[in-house]
Amino acid sequence: MPGIGQSLSLVLRYDIHTIARCASVQDVVSDGRLVKCAKASAGKRVGTSGKKSGNGHLQWAFSEAATFFLRNHAAGQSSLARCEKKSGQGKALTILAHQLARAVYSRLKRHTAFDMEPCLPG
Repeated sequence: MPGIGQSLSLVLRYDIHTIARCASVQDVVSDGRLVKCAKASAGKRVGTSGKKSGNGHLQWAFSEAATFFLRNHAAGQSSLARCEKKSGQGKALTILAHQLARAVYSRLKRHTAFDMEPCLPG
């Protein structure tokens, strides 16, 4: 992935390990702690729990990748600015990390080079 560096790319690759163990993109995002955990029973949501389930190293790596990605890409900066208006700065960075996780899954699953378009819609 361009812009995040060789060492961080290796951290992402080795923390994901093999993409074959992830049946869907939701598995990668959930394992990277980039989704909100919900506690529900009988169809009723009663709060959040399980904030520590998943790989903390993967969460850190995707968060760092998001900040490195913003450093060199004007399209990423404009996408983050749009997202900050709705959600605030911290949440916007998490949303960008989530988008990068989805892009990394797609790249690894299809064995293709990184493409900017699916990562930054709009």
